[in-house]
Parts: sequence; structure tokens; C-alpha cells
Amino acid sequence: MQRRIFVKSGTAAALGTLVGLPAWAQKITGDVRILCGFPPGGTADFLCRILAEAVAPEIGQKVIVDTKTGASGFIANEIVANSPPDGRTVGLAAMAAMCVAPVMPGQKLPINVDTDLTPIANIAGVYNMLVFGKHVSFRTVPELIAYAKANPGKLTYASAGNGTSQHLAGELFKKLAGVNILHVPYRGGAPAIQDIVAGNCDIMFGNMPEFLGQIGGGGLIPIAFGSPRPSPLFPNLPLISQFLPGYEVVNWFGVFGSKGLPTDIVMQWNKALRVAVAKPDMQKRFLDNGMDTIIGSPEELKATIMADRKKWAAVIQEAGMRAD
Repeated sequence: MQRRIFVKSGTAAALGTLVGLPAWAQKITGDVRILCGFPPGGTADFLCRILAEAVAPEIGQKVIVDTKTGASGFIANEIVANSPPDGRTVGLAAMAAMCVAPVMPGQKLPINVDTDLTPIANIAGVYNMLVFGKHVSFRTVPELIAYAKANPGKLTYASAGNGTSQHLAGELFKKLAGVNILHVPYRGGAPAIQDIVAGNCDIMFGNMPEFLGQIGGGGLIPIAFGSPRPSPLFPNLPLISQFLPGYEVVNWFGVFGSKGLPTDIVMQWNKALRVAVAKPDMQKRFLDNGMDTIIGSPEELKATIMADRKKWAAVIQEAGMRAD
């Protein structure tokens, strides 16, 4: 199946800007590092490592992954923000850091994500999927809604913690469906999944890559996609939006630079990333690991941040969510 790459309209203009840069424009010189704020073995770690490999020839420098976990990725984000604006240090930031944390009541952040980080490009959208534990007796979204309405508060949904993308996806579902499903937060996606497999929690709205192992082993049942389109890995699985118009969840990852990063360095990185993700082997690796390639201009990434922040702020307010 042909892999799709979504290159947004502003990218052409960005390319024109890059081509027109004068000969004296700054260039990246010296080893480069990509900061990853999440533990090894997860989606963010995998994405950083394949990006480092693919973008090195385009940057013309050695690119290494520097893992600094903690504070929901903000330890790494703060290092990026305070790095010299020479393009040698960039970071992979998750949607939650840019769109959820800034509007979460009670959340204290070490940096201002709008002024201390420079958007370079959105890279990957992770397919959101609804899964059931095999102990759940029904198998469709309409049956889930009907059961939840008839039995308010009896069904449980797991998340990787309060304020995570899984939590927000569950609260958006509850809002649109008009149902009461009990939220059970865990300290990470792995223990949440394990408890569903064990029959101690019922369902989960989460990142498809985290579910693939248990789906393959029969421990989890894939029900529907919360993302805008289905993954080619499960082409016949329906969209939640078919039953709940307006339901759409994309947990994306973008690349950001330090505060004050010059425009020519931003565009050098943007061009390199677009070339890197267009490589056939990269497209296949994205697909096989439950991700969609999304690439555009820095301005389009800024617009995505603002739109998603507004959307999730409304969900947070209605659900009465607060930081732990």
C-alpha cells in the first residue's frame, strides 16, 4: 500500500524562503543532539532514534539522541530552551507539553513553551485507538455508549495518568456521548494496559503503538480509531467519529529548537526533516509502528498548537481536571 505523507501548503513557501537564503546565512556546524524527554522503548524514543539516523545526511553532521526523562518531558524541553541558538540542540516535544500543560489548572511549568521554544516542524501523528479488555462482553462503540448510559459509572477507562492524552481522549468521549465512565489513572501506559489485560479495568483510549503487542497476543480487542483516519494496519476498523461526530484525537510529536533560533537555522532543519521523513524506509517504519507522517512549515505547527490548545482547554474545564 502506498504510504501517504501530508505536506501542508505553507511548506512550499518555506522552501522558497530557504532557497533564497544568502550565501552568508548561518549553517549548523558540529555534532547535533536530539533531546528525548521520555524513557527508552516508547514511541518518542523510537521516533527520536529513527529521525536521528535519517536526518544526519541532510544536516551534514553527526546526530545523537540524548535522553533526559522526567517531568512529563519538561526536563528535556528546558534543556532545549536554554541551549545556544545555533541549531545543534533540538528536542522532540509531545502535543501534551505544548497544548495541554499550558492550560491545565495547577500545572507549574519550568519554561514558557510559547517564548522559550522555537517551533521547527510537526513530525508524527500517533493513531489514537479505543481498545477493550477481552472480558468486556460487547464489541462496538454504539454498544459501549448504550451500556454506559444504562449503567452510569460502572464501566472504567484507564489512562497513563491525570492530564495525559489518554485521559483527555476519554473525557472528550464522555462529553460527546453524554455518558459517565469512571476514569482510572495509572503511572504510565504499561501498567494501565496490564490491568486491562488482567480484567481489572475495562477500556482505554490511547496510542496504538502501545497496544500492538497485546492486540497481537489477544489480550486487547481493537474497537475503533479516535484519529481522523484509520491506520493501514487495521483498515477495516471504524472511526469513533462515525458514531460521535467531532470526536478526533491526534497525539502528535513536533521538533522544536532553542529560544531565539535564527530563521535560516529553523528552515535548514525544516527542510532536512521533510527530506528525512519522505524516505521510503522511514515511511514504512512510521507505518509499522502506528504513526502517520505529518510535516509542514513552522507557522503551521504554531497554528496547530493554538487550535489544539483551545480544544483541550474546553475539555479540561468541563471535566474539572487539575494537575496532580
